[in-house]
Amino acid sequence: MSAGGGPRTRRLLIAVVSAVVAVAVLVVVLQVVPREPDPTSAAAEAPDTTSSAIAPPPSTAAPESSTPPATSVPQQQGMRFEEWVDDVADWLDIPRRAMYAYATATVTLADERPDCHLSWVTLAGVGRTASDHGRVAGAKVTEDGSLSKPLDTVEVRDFADEVVSAPDAAGPMQLTPAVWDKFKAGTTEELPDIQDLDDAALTAGRAMCAQGRDLSDGDGWLGGVAALQDEPLFLHRVLATANVYGTVGESRDKPDPAVLDAVTFAIDKIGLPYVWGGNGTEHGHAGFDCSGLTTAAYAEAGISLMRTAHTQYHSVPLVPSGDEPQLGDLIFFGDPGTKIHHVGLYIGNDQMIDAPTFGQAVQVHNYRKPGDNYAGAGRPANL
Repeated sequence: MSAGGGPRTRRLLIAVVSAVVAVAVLVVVLQVVPREPDPTSAAAEAPDTTSSAIAPPPSTAAPESSTPPATSVPQQQGMRFEEWVDDVADWLDIPRRAMYAYATATVTLADERPDCHLSWVTLAGVGRTASDHGRVAGAKVTEDGSLSKPLDTVEVRDFADEVVSAPDAAGPMQLTPAVWDKFKAGTTEELPDIQDLDDAALTAGRAMCAQGRDLSDGDGWLGGVAALQDEPLFLHRVLATANVYGTVGESRDKPDPAVLDAVTFAIDKIGLPYVWGGNGTEHGHAGFDCSGLTTAAYAEAGISLMRTAHTQYHSVPLVPSGDEPQLGDLIFFGDPGTKIHHVGLYIGNDQMIDAPTFGQAVQVHNYRKPGDNYAGAGRPANL
């Protein structure tokens, strides 16, 4: 994903995002290429080998509509709120103090702008994408919400090694000077501090809710997050993280840590190009093919998978036909009797991360579409 944009790219971003009206639901999926990926096509059947042949770089981003998850925050302080923060923060490896800042900002904005429908998963997605919840470069969020050391601009490079981080951004939410100067919000009697996560989260929320935006609408959500950083790679990763956070946050059960490790690995690889036989930058390749990504993701979680989509299908526990896939499941396409030619990683809410085919990049999109040859799901976590 390049940093290029302009009016045409912006129109494309808006044009293909549809809305689903629901409380605290954000509606948008950002696709890494202008055309819809087709994991059922013949192009996706490139052999999964150890070759390092590199496809042409993926083109700039365009989104596709979908329905990312939503999780509401208990709307009052007290025991229920505190227990909710503790549980979800622990499950998702979000520092408890950071989770408190996101949840509190969400509750504050629900009072100030109930028509905005800001969800905590969006704020937490921004925080994780921007600075790993204030933990990048050895920093951490202290008990009063400030950082142990100030964060200047966190450099982010895309797959083409171009810097795509916002110039002069700062703090745990990596807010730009323009956003901070216009929307800065203090949460104590002291002056607002961009390095304080309470202040930065509330400021980010107000910026996203500005101009009457409704973040339960796809155009509104896209415009809100883009108001912080209008960069496709940033938007993709915020979206994918919000999907995972929302899926986990709505569950009553603690997620499998290995599953979270795998999906987090895949999120961090969004934007890398499809490479036939690619095993990722860790192995000297520019990107991944479909099963290279799933193999590497679960290797990060300590689970060994067979290398090809076909062998993965026939070696992992399969999800019973008719059951919905769960977070971290492998999503297979093809004919089990002859060839499974494609695999992705399910991240909840009918979405998967995959390396689709030549000329495309690791991305998020719907895992089903009319006429596909979906073969079923497998659960590596049960190995």
